[in-house]
Amino acid sequence: MQTIKNMNNSVREANSERHYILLIISIVIGLVGVYLRFADFKHASAVANAILLCGVVVCLKAVFDIVKID
Repeated sequence: MQTIKNMNNSVREANSERHYILLIISIVIGLVGVYLRFADFKHASAVANAILLCGVVVCLKAVFDIVKID
């Protein structure tokens, strides 16, 4: 009985709205990084790579929070 309650709590936590909001924000950050690659200023590629890396890190954090097993 206790394992069923833990499973229900785990599913409820995985379906939490905050995880998916974080995913959307990280995807937007990544897209900004991709579009900045086409910008025309001196360090556009370096700035775009840094922003894209930030988006990837945030996205991975959100995914690992969703699949976290208690």
